[in-house]
Amino acid sequence: MAETEAMSNASSPSNRLDLGVPRWDQSTFTGRFKHFLNITDMRLSVCSDKQLEDAKGLVTNYKLGLEPPGTTEQQLWHAQKVYMSAFHPDSGEKQNVIGRMSFQVPGGMILTGCMLQFYKTIPAVVFWQWANQSFNALVNYTNRNAASAITNKQIGMSYVTATSSALVAALSLNSLTKKAPPLVARYVPFVAVAAANCVNIPMMRQQEVLHGITVYNEQGQELGKSKKAAKKGISQVVLSRISMTVPGMCGLPIVMERLLRYNWFRQVAWSHAIFQTAACGAFLIFMVPFGCSLFPQKASIAVNKLEPDLRDEIYSKYGDGIQKVYFNKGL
Repeated sequence: MAETEAMSNASSPSNRLDLGVPRWDQSTFTGRFKHFLNITDMRLSVCSDKQLEDAKGLVTNYKLGLEPPGTTEQQLWHAQKVYMSAFHPDSGEKQNVIGRMSFQVPGGMILTGCMLQFYKTIPAVVFWQWANQSFNALVNYTNRNAASAITNKQIGMSYVTATSSALVAALSLNSLTKKAPPLVARYVPFVAVAAANCVNIPMMRQQEVLHGITVYNEQGQELGKSKKAAKKGISQVVLSRISMTVPGMCGLPIVMERLLRYNWFRQVAWSHAIFQTAACGAFLIFMVPFGCSLFPQKASIAVNKLEPDLRDEIYSKYGDGIQKVYFNKGL
């Protein structure tokens, strides 16, 4: 009976679902958290190409009113979940697996756990910071605002700059903390990651800073390009990314130092990397959607805070009818 009712609701013209927007209200943190908890589900990272294409096909056909007879509301929401997890919101192109937000938990837990465990020797610091920044560069490129083009040369420069900044920060701090308490040294990876995020993301999205990002009115009509909107969006993404790592990279060092007081824990040194990796994964399951939810993906900026030429152009065309403009800040 319930399934029959769901079928009816999904197909009735008066109850059509809007699969072009997230399922939950994105104007609230709770709604955004539910949405990102849904699409960052790490199980989605192992969906086959066929599952992804089937989901895209069902979402596309439903928007055209061509969904198969008997399609249920549950099937539609699941298709939207799979589609939004793998296809870019601007271009509609299928994203590479490693760069998807659904891969943030498995990818991040391994890299973060290893950075926290292997932070004492120079070769280990170099390797794991390089691996982490390589991963971050791919994630940043995959989740950029696709309306702004970036060349292979710029991608290479962004990658080299971010990786270098992480290594310089990590190695410099390592040398400074040699005589510091062990707990202080354990925070070196977090500082290096935070510093690199402040470089990696703006560099990977430098075209947006240099040439502006496309802004729209509430109805989705393009109004122009704004550098100020780009800077706001990028700064929000930087804060979001850093926040994802805080509980794991700042909380685990304290936990590890306390556990190392116990002889039984010191005797199972082989398990320390496994423990930290698993703990990072547990944190990231909630921190990835939390970080993504801090700011709306459809970000806004007041018209009076835009560049004078764009602001005046909007006022000349629309008067006071438009108070805010909107843009995709990326993830």
